[in-house]
Amino acid sequence: MAVKLFITSVLFLGFSLAWGQSSTPVTPADPAAATSPSNVTEKELEVAMGIDAIEKVDFDYSTKMTIGNEQFLKLVLVPQKREIIFKGLKPGRTTVLIRDTLGDIRLKYTVVVTATGKSNTVSELRELIGDVEGLEIGIKGGKVFVGGEIVVPDDIGRVSQVLANYPDVLTLIELSPQTQRVIARKMSDELAKNNLKDVTVRIVNKVYWLEGVVSNENKKKLAVTIAKAYLPPKIRNLSANSQRFETPVTEDIIDFIAVNEKKEPQPTPKMVKITSQFVELSKSYNKVFAFKWAPLMGEDSSQIQFGQTESGNLTGRASEGTLSATITNLFPKLNAAKSAGYARTIQSGMVIVRDGFEQGGKISKKTTIPYALGTGEFQKASSAEVGLDLEVKPKILEQEKIELGIVLSVSIQVASGSAAPVTTSNSVNTNLILKSKESAAIGGIVQNTSATDYDNTGNDPAPQQPASGGSGGGSPLFRLYRSKSYSTNKSQYVIFVTPEVVESASAGSEEIRKKFRRRE
Repeated sequence: MAVKLFITSVLFLGFSLAWGQSSTPVTPADPAAATSPSNVTEKELEVAMGIDAIEKVDFDYSTKMTIGNEQFLKLVLVPQKREIIFKGLKPGRTTVLIRDTLGDIRLKYTVVVTATGKSNTVSELRELIGDVEGLEIGIKGGKVFVGGEIVVPDDIGRVSQVLANYPDVLTLIELSPQTQRVIARKMSDELAKNNLKDVTVRIVNKVYWLEGVVSNENKKKLAVTIAKAYLPPKIRNLSANSQRFETPVTEDIIDFIAVNEKKEPQPTPKMVKITSQFVELSKSYNKVFAFKWAPLMGEDSSQIQFGQTESGNLTGRASEGTLSATITNLFPKLNAAKSAGYARTIQSGMVIVRDGFEQGGKISKKTTIPYALGTGEFQKASSAEVGLDLEVKPKILEQEKIELGIVLSVSIQVASGSAAPVTTSNSVNTNLILKSKESAAIGGIVQNTSATDYDNTGNDPAPQQPASGGSGGGSPLFRLYRSKSYSTNKSQYVIFVTPEVVESASAGSEEIRKKFRRRE
């Protein structure tokens, strides 16, 4: 038991000594020590504008870098190769802090951006032609250079004009093959617009080849002239010792067009669709007000007698008598009435005719209205025609204008009854010029008629006469008549016409089919 207690005491004492030693400060090996200022490497770097500086680091850096003033400097990072490219933007002094992937600062650059004569030239060129697609501007081998491939043909003249003021700049510019293909496509489109669809353009060894067949020598010359118009300024090869930029050179076009003399077919004449509308509008209004008072005394039951009657015989004495009568129409009569009417007639005609056709186009629509004349054995049948007649002679002019010679007549029925029908006719004969698909009113008439009548008895019946053998009279005691009537009639008609140039007579037939299509 005493031995066990002794061993335990020794172990406890050793543990205490070990604990006391661990509390003694030692130099830490944790990452915090790397953040101290003594572990940051400082470097000074001078960058000339237009001359990029490439710095390599020996650790994996973070892409989140801190630039003191971004107006002076721009950084291009290449983490895979542990490289940093410094580009000077503006003369000045700034700092750059570079951290590792753990976020600790490992490098501090003090960068001085300087401006030299060459760097100023680079800045000026970048300001003038830096936005041109495909160009690169910088300093290599101690010389300012402008290189690359120009993509847009219109930029060639601009670049050549700017570089003419900088003779010491090394020009390493070429014309992009894609640009030549764009120019060749523009040439082909313009040739097709000028009815030279059989002529093609292709590029062989940076030269434009014109190939195809035309019908005469004039068309061949026209094709070459069109191709020359699209040639951009010439950019000579790098091996040339003379000036790189020149005016368009006609030798860049080689003519392989063959001429096949033959009579060209006449172009198919175009068709003209003419649509005409006849619109007639009529309005009528009547207002009548009449006051009539004509009391009648008469008829068989009315009589006037003087003297005393005995058994129906007169005594002849005038001191006594009777008066008896029946008065009709004792109360006055009023007559007030209004009537109005509205009618609209629309007729439309459409005809398609070839351009320049001498006989023109005609369309007619007629309706026959039968009626009888006379009575009895003298009665005979007759008829009246109403409808539409359209005759037109079109001629297509320049700028889609059409000259029209039009003869249009329209007749409609106004009233009908037992007698002959009442019809009205309207016609117009004119020559005008109108643009395709535009409408114009080519003729019209407006007619207004108004009438006012005062105390017009009109069809008022005559006073009644005594009946045959009757004892009473039919004359009115008095007659009072006052009347006023007002009537107005308005009628107007207008003729519209709309021409349209169509390639074929079938144009627009689908819309007509839809109007007659029935639903299942």
